[in-house]
Amino acid sequence: MTVEKVTPQSIALAAKLLNEGRLVAFPTETVYGLGADAANDLAVASIFETKGRPQFNPLIAHIADISWVERFAVMSPAAKKLAEKFWPGPLTMVMKKTPDSPISHLVSAGLDTMGVRFPVHPDAQKMLAAFGRPVAAPSANISGTVSPTTAEHVAQGLGDKIPLILDGGACAVGVESTILDVSGDDTPALLRAGGVGVEEIESVIGKPLRRPESDPKAPRSPGQLLSHYAPRLPVRLNAIKPAEGEAFLAFGPAENATLNLSPSGDVKEAAAHLFAYMRRLDDPKYTGIAVMPVPTYGLGLAINDRLKRAAYPH
Repeated sequence: MTVEKVTPQSIALAAKLLNEGRLVAFPTETVYGLGADAANDLAVASIFETKGRPQFNPLIAHIADISWVERFAVMSPAAKKLAEKFWPGPLTMVMKKTPDSPISHLVSAGLDTMGVRFPVHPDAQKMLAAFGRPVAAPSANISGTVSPTTAEHVAQGLGDKIPLILDGGACAVGVESTILDVSGDDTPALLRAGGVGVEEIESVIGKPLRRPESDPKAPRSPGQLLSHYAPRLPVRLNAIKPAEGEAFLAFGPAENATLNLSPSGDVKEAAAHLFAYMRRLDDPKYTGIAVMPVPTYGLGLAINDRLKRAAYPH
């Protein structure tokens, strides 16, 4: 692990590491983020592995220019209006992904929406601009611990788990970004309160935000519902072989696999492939999806969490 003050040299190093599929901790105005190339499945899987994250919750893709959004997501009229007012800044907007979006399915946790943020922190902008592509990043801490607001906090929590921490000083806001769902044509919904005040947002859109706790039609924060990640086909877990008509999603050495999450039995590789492979197998030419057992060590816990949700009756 190296802690580097932000200089042209350290920014170039960060961009190089991201291009190599490695992780970089970097400052934003809210908290320090743990960044990876948002289009690299294995790099994104490394985020969950490094944080010890027990579930595949959606991540936020960070950008350095609003024009980047059209490469991977659709901005609704409400999103454009809010971006004009609050971007760059501590506002994350959940948008529909484009059909040909290059962003890893692991970033969106298999959903057809994704969170996008344009940070105002100058050092974050420098790193993103040098890299030139979206960077997926949750907070740079071990899952379940307090979010870091200094480079020292990151070093204390993640130690030698990451190659570089960009030290941009203390975060100015110190709380996570506000998250709005703007993926539909209706009023945006508040998914998480944060760095931009609700009253400020409502003054821009001219009406109250929808809130999941009081509006049954409002979307809930991704990852909460048992069947939220379910494909259309029924999913059968702990299968040794497929039944007639089933697709067979294997793990490790296996015969008759339709797709194999990791022929070598690597849970990180399996995590990187999980959502993309489930989507590919969710095809009406099959009667269901049979899934081999996946061990519960490391990222296997998160994989099994999502598979259980996928198999939940719906």
